[in-house]
Amino acid sequence: MDARINPFKQLDIQEGDAHIIRNAGGMARDALRSIIISQRLLGTRKIAVYHHTGCGMVQFTTPKLRQLVKDADPTNVKAAKQVDKIDFLEFNDLEQSVKDDVKYLQDNPLVLKGTEVTGWIHYVETGKATRVI
Repeated sequence: MDARINPFKQLDIQEGDAHIIRNAGGMARDALRSIIISQRLLGTRKIAVYHHTGCGMVQFTTPKLRQLVKDADPTNVKAAKQVDKIDFLEFNDLEQSVKDDVKYLQDNPLVLKGTEVTGWIHYVETGKATRVI
């Protein structure tokens, strides 16, 4: 989701070479629907979980984000009820979040057996990425 990261340049791939699924925190649980579609309809058999330094999801918590939404429109009861149902999936350990996401996908029965799942950290400061798992 971070606009500072160009996955095509970073991974040295061309448009059309990969399905890039982005979301806040790069969380696998949020991406699962798109991963299922990519695998079942388009034949994807490799998944790279890619998180980055300086991620905003390390700075926020679900209660804080819920309160931000409520404070923006205090009279909107429907919005308050809906936002209370959302887990924003924050984390505080970048490397562990990558490992957790890789395990989630490897253990998930909706991800095709034999799928290669790797985990990476992109260092925004240097533009380099390191494989975690």
